[in-house]
Amino acid sequence: MPRIILFNKPYGVICQFTPTCGHRSLQDFIPFAGFYPAGRLDADSEGLVLLTDNGKLQDKICSPKYKLPKTYWVQVEGKPDDVALNAMRRGIVLSDFKTKSAQVSLMNEPSFIWDRQPPIRFRKSIPTTWLSLILKEGKNRQIRRMTAAVFFPTLRLIRYAIGLHTLKGIAPGEWRMLAASDIN
Repeated sequence: MPRIILFNKPYGVICQFTPTCGHRSLQDFIPFAGFYPAGRLDADSEGLVLLTDNGKLQDKICSPKYKLPKTYWVQVEGKPDDVALNAMRRGIVLSDFKTKSAQVSLMNEPSFIWDRQPPIRFRKSIPTTWLSLILKEGKNRQIRRMTAAVFFPTLRLIRYAIGLHTLKGIAPGEWRMLAASDIN
């Protein structure tokens, strides 16, 4: 039976077990051998990472052909208008590919959000806005590139959910092993 770990990756941690470039790595948090991340988050992104000890399951979680939705909470600089939101919904042409359509909506700041260390930059004259963004693909730095393309740069990026699995009840740096009955 495959096993899955839900891990809330803090800012500054890399999604591999070997530390590099002065970053903390998964080995600083996950006390088990034989687990591998199913997908990645950049060091400057936070949130849910699934780890598994089963290669076929890892592929199903990562592969866009299975269309597993991934939900992100994105804090952007400024307040995106309908033109910007609709562009992300339709897909944006970037320098090397066109993004698939995404579900994007404005949201209130998440109620159980933790403080990020270091904090995001703050500007008195420029507001920030939170977006809920759901993708069924995940290319390198895709969300940051999408929001920049519509002129609302990403300040903070948190992956909240992968499929039905969420961060709920898991603090940054903590993990939870799924029960066999919870693996879907």
